[in-house]
Amino acid sequence: MADIKPQVYKDPRPAEEFDKYHEWARTHKPGWTYELARMIMTPIAIGPYRTRAIGTENVPADGPLILAPNHFSNMDHFFAGVYIRRKVQFLAKSQLFGNNAILTYIFRVGGVFPVRRGHHDEEAFITARSIFDRGGCVLIYAEGGRSRSGGLGEPRPGVGRMALESGVPVVPVAIHGSLGVRKWRKLRFPKVTVQYGEPMTFEIVANPSREQQQEAAERIFDPVRQMYEALEKQGRAGVIKALRRGAADAVAGASAPHTQAR
Repeated sequence: MADIKPQVYKDPRPAEEFDKYHEWARTHKPGWTYELARMIMTPIAIGPYRTRAIGTENVPADGPLILAPNHFSNMDHFFAGVYIRRKVQFLAKSQLFGNNAILTYIFRVGGVFPVRRGHHDEEAFITARSIFDRGGCVLIYAEGGRSRSGGLGEPRPGVGRMALESGVPVVPVAIHGSLGVRKWRKLRFPKVTVQYGEPMTFEIVANPSREQQQEAAERIFDPVRQMYEALEKQGRAGVIKALRRGAADAVAGASAPHTQAR
């Protein structure tokens, strides 16, 4: 993991500098740059990276939604969205905004909005609620940022807070294989699998405590961890086979005649 640049954990810029990005995300759906990025990145994701998805039927076709994946690579945004038709708005670190005019424009019009790193950023949650109010979908990485350990990190309370305050369904997402994405310069492209878990819902808590936020985050991340570990041990084909076997067993059990005790 030495080729990952050191993290800057605190953005020194004032909060007001990001107001324009939040205002745009609250009043606009993802625009033409989202479609352009999808058009460019889809062949890359499903070609060199052989990205395939499992469980896309678990992603509701409409209505407010949170996607909560693990995070290894900057490509994870594209991996998570390439096989679902919904337009996803991404919560991204504030350092991505304002340093490059072209990229900032692409992010802003594409529906990306910032969370101010190293600060208590209420604006990011207000923006997320605005997106939910119009039936939109927000992706927030459960670990809060890229894992740098070579394995899954620990969930951060932010995803738990968003789930508790909004009450909207949360789909846990396991992205397996993207740890090796940075080796593309050596023409080494990992096989990436994205698995969507069953939606989870939480009873609304208006002002959840830090402990409640963390508990919800851990509940969301548990299926992410389980799906990831299954993909690690069984591989994509093994997981698909196990899911099909489980579905067949469930159908057989439901159709079997029931006898009543006398």
